[in-house]
Amino acid sequence: MLHDNCCTIVPYFDVTDDKLDQFKALLPAMVEQTKQEPLCMFYGFTIHENTVHCREGYENAEGVLHHIEKIGPLLEQALSISELIRLEIHGPAQELEKLQEPLAELNPSYYATELGFRR
Repeated sequence: MLHDNCCTIVPYFDVTDDKLDQFKALLPAMVEQTKQEPLCMFYGFTIHENTVHCREGYENAEGVLHHIEKIGPLLEQALSISELIRLEIHGPAQELEKLQEPLAELNPSYYATELGFRR
């Protein structure tokens, strides 16, 4: 039985060539903001060509909601120069249930954790 409430947010942003430097300039502020969030387990960015991915995990659904609230203004800036092309939320079913209504506007795909471990 899995006793891990970890939830991960898996967003992918498509950024046009002429806006990539501007998008990258937002990343340090996003990282610094998120460092202050007590329920954040990890947070970072990977980039392949014009696709920017944020790799992020939170202790539970409450951590995800807290992050969305705190990162809101910076995320709005990012979305003004990019397109969110894919958004996945991964975690235990009972945690995902807590996120479906608050995140409905973002239209994520949900993936329930079935089996695993965390050290």
